[in-house]
Amino acid sequence: MTLFALLITLLVAPSLAADAPKGPTAMNHIALDGTPLPPETLAGKAVLFVNVASRCGFTPQYAGLQALHDAHKDEGLVVVGVPCNQFGAQEPGSAEEIATFCERNYGVTFPILEKQAVNGPKRSPLYASLVGSPAGGGGDIKWNFEKFLVGRDGQVRARFGSDATPQGEAITAAVVDALKK
Repeated sequence: MTLFALLITLLVAPSLAADAPKGPTAMNHIALDGTPLPPETLAGKAVLFVNVASRCGFTPQYAGLQALHDAHKDEGLVVVGVPCNQFGAQEPGSAEEIATFCERNYGVTFPILEKQAVNGPKRSPLYASLVGSPAGGGGDIKWNFEKFLVGRDGQVRARFGSDATPQGEAITAAVVDALKK
């Protein structure tokens, strides 16, 4: 490599890397039906990722998540459900069973990804990114319906426990703030 080529590489590569999308919203995601989630679904949006389960005491939060999604989708919020069967085997269903359950019982229209591990050695790249972020705090997911809010810039802004309701003040304020930036 010539000195000129090396200089150009050193000057241009960092600027290209700085412009590249970062964080959990820039990853390739697979929808519940096995198809790739189109990148534009999350690009430039505020996203609330939630590990969900259909047989959990927190399952009624699906209604609140759908209401939150509906209330702010035109402003750029996307709620994303991520089924997980790691807590009390409370999401044992197939992709089709999960989709039917969500639609029939809660009218869910927000994206749902393929079932994933959120803890342990098989933790998905998405959850490694969420948990490993400064706002994610590094600790394991404690139960179903933990929530991570990602800003339009792709950076994790907040983590909420299972008992934080979608219409609660903490989540609502964080979502409104994320949509401004």
